[in-house]
Amino acid sequence: MTLQTVADKVGVSRMTVSNAFSRPDQLSAELRDRILAAADELGYVGPDPAARALAKGTTGAVGIVFTTMIGMAFADEVATQFLAAVVDQLAPTGLSLTLLSAEETAGRVPARDVPMDGALVYDCDPLSPALGWLQRRKLPLVYIDQDPTPGVPCINVDDRAGARMAAEHLVGLGHRKIGIVNAGVVGPHGLLLGATPGHQSFVTTERMLGWREALLAAGIEPVMVQQQHFTEEDGFAALQLLLAAEPELTAVLCFSDTLAHGVMLGAQERGLELPQDLSVVGFDDNPLAARLRPALTTVRQDIAAKGRLATSALIRLVAPAGSDDAAANPDGAAARHVVLPTELIVRDSTAPPPR
Repeated sequence: MTLQTVADKVGVSRMTVSNAFSRPDQLSAELRDRILAAADELGYVGPDPAARALAKGTTGAVGIVFTTMIGMAFADEVATQFLAAVVDQLAPTGLSLTLLSAEETAGRVPARDVPMDGALVYDCDPLSPALGWLQRRKLPLVYIDQDPTPGVPCINVDDRAGARMAAEHLVGLGHRKIGIVNAGVVGPHGLLLGATPGHQSFVTTERMLGWREALLAAGIEPVMVQQQHFTEEDGFAALQLLLAAEPELTAVLCFSDTLAHGVMLGAQERGLELPQDLSVVGFDDNPLAARLRPALTTVRQDIAAKGRLATSALIRLVAPAGSDDAAANPDGAAARHVVLPTELIVRDSTAPPPR
């Protein structure tokens, strides 16, 4: 069954049938309905996507690459909120989204092998082979939570200021024995300060700088644990390391709300009252934070805005000049480097230290 078969049945040209599937605005509604009805009757599903992509020179798809495995990304509410914003922004354009892991799978490297017109690079190790392949393919890229790079649109949040506010909040309450649970470390993890942490992500570095600026200004040297990931299990284990290093610990600053939840679970297992015995602060203000008991004090970032801005920038890069998609995404034109603000949200998980 071919496009010509449908054209012969309706009595129109092959181009008219093709337009019914790929450029419906070129036809009247009545003619398009007749063509689609004939195609359905004949069992014709439309032009071959691979052939159409070859003819147009585009795939109609964009990718998003993570350093971690895809399954781990879906376990994180921040990542799922971000993905929801990306999908919503892409929906009117007809572009599809391909999820790419930086990991090699069955001999295939998705960033090298998967057809796409451009990609979002989300909190990805800058030394990752996947990012290297995307760059070598000369695909349009937009960075999110990455070290800003000249010539590449980049969307960040003000991680440093947010971390500083969180640390200043604890100092203001009177805490002096403070721990930090950081994450996003590539290489050895579960390490106390002084061990070799391996490469740190841009976000990891920025949040650490913010915490330390506030604490060192108050004359406080925190005890720190570096984790590669940010699961509840990582937070639970990190608290045990912190308490072993500083038994008089009264507060913990965490890289994420999920890690903070793990710290809270570890504290409760030890019989500690929250926040009377231990104050805990997260980062992100994902939906988990308000659900926890006690509700979690955290730093809010606008995850949805980050997803929308990044996707608008990518649409502008892959859309033909003057197209409706380019015109509908004006935010992308100015999105060379955008830094979104952060906000401290004080809830019930922080209080003055025990006397």
